[in-house]
Amino acid sequence: MRKKSGKTGFAKYGNVLLATATAVSLLAGCAGGGKDAEEKNPAQDQGEAKKSPVKISIMANLHTPEVPSDLIEKLVEEKTNTQLDIQWVPDGSYEEKLNASFATGTLPQAVYMKNQSTLILFKDAIRDGQFWEIGPLLKDYPNLNNFNPAVMNNTSVDGKIYALYQERPLSRQGIIYRKDWADRLGLSAPKNVDELYDMLKGFTENDPNGSGKKDTIGLTDRSDLIYGAFKTISSYFGTPNNWSEEDGKLEPEFMHPGYMETMKYFRKLHEEGLINQDFPVTSKTDQQNLFITGAAGMYIGAMGDVVSLHQKMVEINPDIELEVHNRIEGPDGLGIWAIPGYGSAVLFPKSSVKTEEDLKDILSFYDQLMSPELANLIYYGVEGTHYNIVEGKASPVEDAKLTEREVKPYQAIMVGGPSTIDMLEGYFKLPVKAKAEELIIDNENFLIHDPTAPLDSQTYTERGVRLQEIIKDATYNFILGKLDEAGFQNEVDRWLKEGGSQIIEEFNESYQKAKSNG
Repeated sequence: MRKKSGKTGFAKYGNVLLATATAVSLLAGCAGGGKDAEEKNPAQDQGEAKKSPVKISIMANLHTPEVPSDLIEKLVEEKTNTQLDIQWVPDGSYEEKLNASFATGTLPQAVYMKNQSTLILFKDAIRDGQFWEIGPLLKDYPNLNNFNPAVMNNTSVDGKIYALYQERPLSRQGIIYRKDWADRLGLSAPKNVDELYDMLKGFTENDPNGSGKKDTIGLTDRSDLIYGAFKTISSYFGTPNNWSEEDGKLEPEFMHPGYMETMKYFRKLHEEGLINQDFPVTSKTDQQNLFITGAAGMYIGAMGDVVSLHQKMVEINPDIELEVHNRIEGPDGLGIWAIPGYGSAVLFPKSSVKTEEDLKDILSFYDQLMSPELANLIYYGVEGTHYNIVEGKASPVEDAKLTEREVKPYQAIMVGGPSTIDMLEGYFKLPVKAKAEELIIDNENFLIHDPTAPLDSQTYTERGVRLQEIIKDATYNFILGKLDEAGFQNEVDRWLKEGGSQIIEEFNESYQKAKSNG
């Protein structure tokens, strides 16, 4: 089992939800049924009377083709003394269903915001008092009270806590490369951006596959400046994560010198043919295929992708060997961009949660849900049926369809996550996957956070996506040699003129307000 790391603040991913003896005794006391469960006993005045199951309605995002069987649900109900009504909504129509339910006043008692963007869209409703503020109550729940304050702040609205969160690793980013190629060329894992360039150049020019032909490139990338290679390499150059925070003032990342240095680096890779020439219009599937088929030697993105990549690559060439790596220094040392630390966020509408006592019952359910026993049940399923213990870790059974049908959907209702609950770790047969998971945790030692995660800008909400296209196009055009530095600055000026200045002003106002509230 993974123990708490003892880290604090932004460097720690979570401190979420350890089991308590109180919760365990409550579960034992509520396990009985029938008439006796309804009757009062002499200890009632001391709070030991058995209660009827608490009814809780939940809207959850369904990521699998079919609604799951109720096996896990029934076990959770039994162990928490609840009666759950889970509305499974397919991922593709989740936000539509969420908005329709909100408009008609038919939201369930626990509502999962799909992601950070969805939560932002509900901030006005939260300010309008349509959802319960839960921050002052969390101290009464030993597990919920252990949420990471930094991540909770990222979900906050005007400094107040309304949501529980489902944690995500703060940064999965790193590099996956052909170790067999590197060994053939005498190259070790790159320690800095110069050695990274040297590896990409070697993979392109020094016949790493031994074919005697010039048929390889160093890096495969795609048309995504965030989850492709650009933002990760930009971190190596010390670029802020979306926004910089200097001398009490916020500015967008593309005004930082590190952003320009990253563009120059990519321009050099492109000019020298070390990257696929059409990467600004390449899909993720095509990007990965270049790596899978042996045309490219490095993939930069989520290190956990090494499993699916390896599975497909060994079918073509069983002799390939992959490696993962994360510590690459730039001019300012180590750094890697971080997400806000949560995926889904759970809100509690006042339209369906009528009283504070009802709210407390629901929070008690979530507090119990994050005991190691129930966390293992929701995440892995039933031992001996859905997973087995191998070397003290949870190893899923070979029947992937069984776990997808009976277990995987319930992971959507988790709160917190495996990095902060004393739950079973996953067992990985592929050593490089196990290393990737270790490096994801190691990334927490040098994260670059986005200071605007808990902040607001109405102009950004309304026009931010459209305005960002200006910067996206300008970035690609600079890399492709169609713009020089002055031309890029002209595009930044256009961004400012068309609403960017207002976004900067509004984020700074929100920043100062949050500081005064904090």
